Parts: sequence; C-alpha cells; structure tokens
Amino acid sequence: MQQELLHLTYNEFNELETYEFELPQDTVIEGIFEPEDDEKQMAIRRLNFTLCIILAVFIAVTTVSYYFATANEMTLNNLSRETTVFNDENTELENQLDKLKSFNNVDKSMQKNNLLSKAKQVIEVEEVASANTTKKALNDKKVFSWAIGY
Repeated sequence: MQQELLHLTYNEFNELETYEFELPQDTVIEGIFEPEDDEKQMAIRRLNFTLCIILAVFIAVTTVSYYFATANEMTLNNLSRETTVFNDENTELENQLDKLKSFNNVDKSMQKNNLLSKAKQVIEVEEVASANTTKKALNDKKVFSWAIGY
C-alpha cells in the first residue's frame, strides 16, 4: 500500500487552518464496511413522502370541514335568534288576539241579551232642590297628646 500525501497548515496560535489530502490513483481502502442498502433507503423515502402527502391531505380536509362546521353553527345561531324573535312576537299577538276575543265575546253576549239598548225616548226632569251640605273646615286638627313611657 502506498502512502498518502497530507499537507497541514497551522496558524500562529497552533490551530489547524487547512489540510489537503491526496490519495494516489492506485490506492485501495481496506476494512470492514457495512454494505449500503439503496433499495431500502429509497423505500423509506417513498413511504415518508407518501405519509407526508396523506397527512397534508388530512390537514386540508380538517380545515375545510372546520370552516363548514363554523359556517353552519353561525347559520344555526342566526336561525335560533330569529326563531326566538318570532316566538316573542307570536306570544304578543296571541295575547292581543285573546284580549280582542274576550271583548268580542262580551260584546256579543251584551247584544244577545239586549242589555245595552238605545233609549227610545229621552225624558227631561227638572232639578230637585236639595239640602245644603256643610263642608268641614280643613283646619280642624286633633291635638296630639304626649305619653310618657311605653
């Protein structure tokens, strides 16, 4: 085996700055090395790439579904508010309708029994003389008597 040519350069602090390593053309490196498995590495890379793509697709699908779920929730909240407003209006209208029905029922019963009928003739009566009533003076006050003790 031939020797290698090695050139080392040091700076003033005795630190290695550069080195050049030259091997002759006919040098053979000897030792026990593990053989490289290119097919296994390529298969692992393909699997990792495929899993990354699947993960990205799942993230995109999740983002889109979250958007639609949020939009549906907002729509449901708006519909819930509108329903509450309509229910309140409906309750008010039902109360007004009940009030009108009760007045209508009273009016129909009064007409049916003829309790409120128009007068057929107007009678004029002269004024009757009455006894004068005396008004009590407002200045009459009770005198408060003080009590000592309980």
